[in-house]
Amino acid sequence: MRVFVADHPLITHKLSVLRDKNTPQPTFKLLIDELMTLLAYEATREVRVEPFEVETPVAKTMGVHLSEPRPLVVPILRAGLGMLDGMVRLVPTAEVGFLGMARDEETLQPTTYAERLPDSVDGRQCFVLDPMLATGGSLAGAIKFLFDRGADDVTAICVLGTPEGVEAIREAAGDRNVTLVLGALDEGLNEKAYIVPGLGDAGDRLYGTVDH
Repeated sequence: MRVFVADHPLITHKLSVLRDKNTPQPTFKLLIDELMTLLAYEATREVRVEPFEVETPVAKTMGVHLSEPRPLVVPILRAGLGMLDGMVRLVPTAEVGFLGMARDEETLQPTTYAERLPDSVDGRQCFVLDPMLATGGSLAGAIKFLFDRGADDVTAICVLGTPEGVEAIREAAGDRNVTLVLGALDEGLNEKAYIVPGLGDAGDRLYGTVDH
């Protein structure tokens, strides 16, 4: 498994504002969108392309376009939806699917409660969007789900991650083709399995369901 932790002053700046508990919901949502576009730039370095001939106003030359089948972008509901626009802005021809993954707060294990994917994921390059990589259970479940459906390359994009989460994904990935792209790698988890220092519950802050 390949792990890339972004090291860019703009990403660090935007993350700092996201972490602030006083950042209002509209600003939080906008920053997640902007961060996603920056992270997507890094995450798509190995996106599959094929050559084609293009004619400029001056001469013919060779360019590239995305290969078929097109990349599949899969936000994990609900918080992953806040990252979707930033991703498809960069890759507008990508196909979009959805996975609903929930964590049992007692066992901390993931369950799949909804899925909307193409009939065939065989041979697809997939990009999974999930803001918070905490224990890694939900993301590992989503990655396994996609490989079981036939995907052969999965890149997961997260705003924040933890060492515990990274190791969980590494163990789940095995020898499969998995890349993990993080905006930052935080210290770890507290006793409630929340990321420290983190930024709180990304879904709640995205959709205004908390007071801060």
